[in-house]
Amino acid sequence: MEVTFEDRTPQPTLAIHTRAAVQDLPAVFGDAFGAVMQHLGQIGEHPAGMPYAAYRNMDMQDLDLEIGFPVSRPLPGAGRVQPGEIPGGRWATVMHIGPYDQIGAAWGRLTAAIALNGMTIAGPAYEFYYDGPETPPEKIRTLLGHPVA
Repeated sequence: MEVTFEDRTPQPTLAIHTRAAVQDLPAVFGDAFGAVMQHLGQIGEHPAGMPYAAYRNMDMQDLDLEIGFPVSRPLPGAGRVQPGEIPGGRWATVMHIGPYDQIGAAWGRLTAAIALNGMTIAGPAYEFYYDGPETPPEKIRTLLGHPVA
């Protein structure tokens, strides 16, 4: 898939900030997405987009993560579920189609395209998950992105 550059507006979110090892991500994601959805239900709201994760570091045994959903407007948090924002501004993105364990090549294409265009990464690595666990691995769509400067 092709790397694209676009301007985005800031997006309010409800999310959980946590740390986890890469091998624990399926359980951690399931727990976090479930907790955010439960909170949204309790306040009578719905997600305004695809679930996401923001990776604030790349230490595979101690990932610093934000896991949640975009929402239509700033909403109150409770407990572990807290309001936040996906930053606006210039972004570089690429769509990965296939199993999560093959996502590294798409990240490589994205970071190479950022450098080739004379830009620098200006924020966490984001993954937006378009498909659920029922999707066959070869058809899973994950949009990868970075804010850039």
